[in-house]
Amino acid sequence: MKQFKQDFLWGASTSAYQVEGAYSEDDKGLSVQDVKAVLPGTPDFKVASDHYHHFKEDIALMAEMGFKTYRFSIAWTRIIPDGDGAINPKGIEFYSKLIDECLKYKIEPLITMYHFDLPYELEKKVDGQIVKQLMHF
Repeated sequence: MKQFKQDFLWGASTSAYQVEGAYSEDDKGLSVQDVKAVLPGTPDFKVASDHYHHFKEDIALMAEMGFKTYRFSIAWTRIIPDGDGAINPKGIEFYSKLIDECLKYKIEPLITMYHFDLPYELEKKVDGQIVKQLMHF
């Protein structure tokens, strides 16, 4: 097997709703992932792998494996709970600590701003607007 080039970004990739858990903690709003119906016997994402509470251990394990980057998404609803209103300082604090933990281990954070977790409040607004528009036809 050939050696990877020095600048190859060996790392991990996650999406907020699939790993964070803590779906209703620290003023996080609900996303469409939090309210969707799941098939019986299928897990939801309310706890997931609990990265929200264990990110320090998770990043330490990434460093132990030699990862150089960590691509993760930011949960819109953790930053702006209703999708278009006030900013949640607890959400900013979480992601700031997560980024600092990556940098502590020289792991480059690579952020995805949206990964299929639209705030539920925005979904309701959009659906309401579509219904109103359809009623005019």
